[in-house]
Amino acid sequence: MNRWLLPEDIADVLPSRARKIEELRRRSLDLYQSYGYELVSPPLLEFLDSLLTGTGSDLNLQTFKLVDQLSGRTLGLRADITPQVARIDAHLLNREGVTRLCYAGSVAHVRAPAGSSSREELQIGAEIYGHAGWEADLEALSLLLQTLNKAGLKKVYLDLSHAGVLKGILGDHALNASDTESLYTCLQTKDRSGLSQCITNMPPSIGKPLLALIELNGSCAEVLANARSVKFALPKNPVIEQALNDLARLTEALSSNGVELSIDLADLRGYQYHSGVMFAAYVDGLPQPIARGGRYDHVGQAFGRSRPATGFSLDLYTLADCSDLNVKRSAIIAPWSDDQKLLAIIADLRSKGEIVIQLRKGDEASAEEFVCDRELIQQGASWQVQAK
Repeated sequence: MNRWLLPEDIADVLPSRARKIEELRRRSLDLYQSYGYELVSPPLLEFLDSLLTGTGSDLNLQTFKLVDQLSGRTLGLRADITPQVARIDAHLLNREGVTRLCYAGSVAHVRAPAGSSSREELQIGAEIYGHAGWEADLEALSLLLQTLNKAGLKKVYLDLSHAGVLKGILGDHALNASDTESLYTCLQTKDRSGLSQCITNMPPSIGKPLLALIELNGSCAEVLANARSVKFALPKNPVIEQALNDLARLTEALSSNGVELSIDLADLRGYQYHSGVMFAAYVDGLPQPIARGGRYDHVGQAFGRSRPATGFSLDLYTLADCSDLNVKRSAIIAPWSDDQKLLAIIADLRSKGEIVIQLRKGDEASAEEFVCDRELIQQGASWQVQAK
């Protein structure tokens, strides 16, 4: 076996792709800073019980685990940074007002997520803590759309849902973990026959609305109108009414952003994790969402400090692969020399932001991320930059 062979679904990031990823990371973090988001950098490893606090079983299955040689406790290699940021807000910052945090860092998965070819991602995201209103959800959605725009992705499809609809339907009806998982799977896959089996022992006041969720998807106005109609029999209670009102406000506010909007009330991926508005962004040529987000108020509660929270995250590797952004920089070729005048000119050019690559005579620059279109030429006693 080749000792340099990497594990399955793990790959090196080579120069031109790495430069594009870094450019997108910088643009995104600068964007978030302009809105008042503060950068945090949680550790790659944590004690497993802390790392998985407030998350569903899916994250547990995707987390690499190992034993800490110092404490003997089980560590986890993070598969998602969002719970770590919630822990930072709840326990380390411990602020009372609205807090905006952003992050960028590597995550690893036991298996490559559906639609992905890699078990490693470079996750970037932004979170708002301390505001329970729809305005915070709108800010998160707006930031996400601007992030995709900075990557040159103009055509974005945004699919909205709301965890409150299912909560309002179930009410006080208790489900065990197995039944909850089955129900969630049937709704997510729109499996009508499987869902019919799941609701066998449920009262019609719950079973009928659950079946209706499968049909409640499509254009925003149509879905919201149908959700309120007698035909689909959703319960008339404050939880569902609040969920539908939140979706209506968001779709109205986003209608002028040039994004194609839709609602799918059965798209409850991450339902165990989210507590309110949920959203997924799609772009042409990518079958899976390029970004996901939503409200997850209960994660802070799991850390012992209840805080409203909403935000989004995405993988910068995937974003870079979908982006046609050209990040190649123009560069100047200069000879290697101990000529002090030449070295001073090179230093001055670099201080002004120019890229200067020194080579011996006869050598060629082999660099994927630079276009060497100029060179320093000696003319008499002076050096001049000329086009090649």
